[in-house]
Amino acid sequence: MAKGGSGAMKRWLWLAAAIVFVDQLTKFAILRSFSFGERLAVVPGLFDLTLVYNRGAAFSFLAGASGWQRWFFTGLGVAAAIFIVWLLARHGTQRLFAFALALILGGAIGNVIDRVARGQVVDFLLVYWQRWHWPAFNVADSAITVGAVLLIVDEFRRVRRGR
Repeated sequence: MAKGGSGAMKRWLWLAAAIVFVDQLTKFAILRSFSFGERLAVVPGLFDLTLVYNRGAAFSFLAGASGWQRWFFTGLGVAAAIFIVWLLARHGTQRLFAFALALILGGAIGNVIDRVARGQVVDFLLVYWQRWHWPAFNVADSAITVGAVLLIVDEFRRVRRGR
């Protein structure tokens, strides 16, 4: 490990593992409690729990393909996870950067588990307003999104410090 140190690396891997655990636990609970397409209003008119599946990627990209996308996105997730672990090993002491990477790593692994085990990703969080619906998502997707936003914030901070 170049710059990160094993202690920092372990902390980020534990965070990623916690994301995977919470993601899989919530998916398990939804799978046991809901039938496909069933919805439960949590905040009526704004947020529901539901059970839907996504055979594609973000926003159901390639969901209608003939099945090859399952293994393509699985491979992409595994490759991303390997690259992120390498980045964590090198930059684990950069707290915001490593925190963001750990969130993305946990989310990627959570969705890879679904693709391998079920052939599709379990989604269950549905945000909407009147006729507008955000595509359903899950804890893994949320971790990936928050991690990506934090990477952008970290880069803006790095650029500002460089001025």
